[in-house]
Amino acid sequence: MDLHFGDSKPTDDERAAVDALLGPPESSWEGADRSDADLRWARGGRAARDRRDLLLPGLHAINDRIGWISEGALDYLCRRLTVPPAEAYGVATFYAMFSVKPRPATVLHVCTDLACAAAGAAELCAGIESRLGLGSGVHVERSPCLGLCERAPAALAIKAGDPVRTAVSAPATVHEAVLAASAPDSAPGEPPAAMAVPQAGQGELVLLQRVGVVDPAGLDDYRAHGGYTALRRAFELGPAGVIREVTDSGLVGRGGAAFPTGRKWQATASQPDHPHYLVCNADESEPGTFKDRVLMEGDPYALVEAMTIAAYATGAHRGYLYLRGEYPRAIHRVQHAIDQARARGLLGDDVLGQGYAFDIEIRRGAGAYICGEETALFNSIEGYRGEPRSKPPFPVEKGLFGKPTVENNVETLVNVLPILTMGAPAYAAIGTGRSTGPKLFCVSGSVDRPGIYELPFGATLGEVLQLAGVRPGLRAVLLGGAAGGFVRPDETDIPLTFEGTREAGTTLGSGVVMAFDDTVPLPRLLLRIAEFFRDESCGQCVPCRVGTVRQEEALHRIAERTGAAAADDIALLREVGRAMRDASICGLGQTAWNAVESAIDRLGAYE
Repeated sequence: MDLHFGDSKPTDDERAAVDALLGPPESSWEGADRSDADLRWARGGRAARDRRDLLLPGLHAINDRIGWISEGALDYLCRRLTVPPAEAYGVATFYAMFSVKPRPATVLHVCTDLACAAAGAAELCAGIESRLGLGSGVHVERSPCLGLCERAPAALAIKAGDPVRTAVSAPATVHEAVLAASAPDSAPGEPPAAMAVPQAGQGELVLLQRVGVVDPAGLDDYRAHGGYTALRRAFELGPAGVIREVTDSGLVGRGGAAFPTGRKWQATASQPDHPHYLVCNADESEPGTFKDRVLMEGDPYALVEAMTIAAYATGAHRGYLYLRGEYPRAIHRVQHAIDQARARGLLGDDVLGQGYAFDIEIRRGAGAYICGEETALFNSIEGYRGEPRSKPPFPVEKGLFGKPTVENNVETLVNVLPILTMGAPAYAAIGTGRSTGPKLFCVSGSVDRPGIYELPFGATLGEVLQLAGVRPGLRAVLLGGAAGGFVRPDETDIPLTFEGTREAGTTLGSGVVMAFDDTVPLPRLLLRIAEFFRDESCGQCVPCRVGTVRQEEALHRIAERTGAAAADDIALLREVGRAMRDASICGLGQTAWNAVESAIDRLGAYE
């Protein structure tokens, strides 16, 4: 491989950021300031190339320290990892949280997605920009969903340095957002995770029973409330017994695809190729979704325990937690939990003295909705652009690093704990025959009590809205987030199960329930959804790359015209939508038209 590097050099801070991650360079080939004599032959070879997966952490290290990624810094990182700079540039420019152009050290991300847009994000952005003015040293970035929908509108300030500092303002005012950006250490702290759980402390909860009850930082407190009972039960059952319990429980994936978890685990465990990997997908970037954040912030040890059980059952000895970069508190809480579990023998070479080795590494995302797709997530961890792979082969055969891999999201994994503690029959008795167990619903928008609600599968949409206190003048409810569909206010008797929503012509998705009253302009909402998919398309396949652009363009034209001209564009939307649904590589393109289609057909959005 012939690597072509430029003449730009890293600054001392940029070099220090990379070296803090990778250690000091050993030769001039890696960028050390030594004699050029050792540049006559390459060093590292396969061993250096095998560190390609450190590219994303390396980009984070530079961005965290400096605030942006210069050519010199990128070249130095590429020398250290033997990665072609052109490829690394493609990776760095793929993620919204990185910049390859100079910008101030402080970036204020202001969410302009659905819940925040309905709560006045446009006015908030205008007020912040007016208050800061030019030369403030703060870059204001209009951001997709920050996962703080229950506290909309939301803002996240990131101030580069050593160490990087962050501050969240939600619900944000102009004054508090500016304070978070200018003095993150002085900004008010975030409310406890339990504030996002209106049911916190209620005895019938299963998945949320410890949120607001236990200290998220206290391992002993977690164990005093039933923690690690499930892992001990797993060691008693053995790997095959754990998979049998999960299969008998009827647990299916909670990320939207609803694939049977036991079948996925069994398929991975039975693969002769080794090593096996476990990946937890905590990159919940669907607008309106924030349940995984609340679980990680309020009950982080539960995720660590659940990942350990899943790895034990599938024969994995290494797990990766891919956690979105917009969740600084969740990253801190889970990292602390991992460190404490490792120190107490609950992770490492001999978990609970059972002779089983397992450890977890957090990999931080950098702002790419597409990385919620499992194979795009694998590419991201491996140091490539987060673009989906064609299937087959499926991840259970060739996943992360080309090895058998089981991938589940946070909510799915946390469900494993009650399955093992109460037993598969008792768990399966919750919910309905085809959708078993409890489900978390992310409720936001025009309700009095937004937050995470835990209900058994089979509860109706009306029951969820009643718990959340829906406001008068309900215009529409969006189920499943931007990739989901709208329903009318008179359709609240829809049972919230995978099969119930499918029969009603909509989708449950990841559990988003977003209510909009008649003060929210529906055409503007649809345009924001189209903008979201256009921005988040990875661009790999033509139907999605072109279709999402054409969809946004048509919606812009419809907003400006009426009558026959609008009808022509609606017909075009249908044609483009069918093409995206039928021919896109992954779920992003396949679902990009869903919400717009449902708004036209069910709500009469442009009549």
